[in-house]
Amino acid sequence: MSTILKINGCRFFFFSNEKGEPPHVHIEKSGKSAKVWLTPVMLQKSRGFKPHEINELLKLTQNHKEDLLEAWNAYFN
Repeated sequence: MSTILKINGCRFFFFSNEKGEPPHVHIEKSGKSAKVWLTPVMLQKSRGFKPHEINELLKLTQNHKEDLLEAWNAYFN
């Protein structure tokens, strides 16, 4: 697993065995987790986050989308 970004207590990362899936990131914070597609930015699944927290995760992901996609492409391509 490769950490791409840490911001606001959130860790954005991906697993090395996920090449066959569309670009996405996993996000963890305080024992909660989410998986977010990057193109377009959209929640795929979540465990433990409240709706307002998910909205914040999606905003963070959108704000850092280019860096996250660049990291995904550099690793998997």
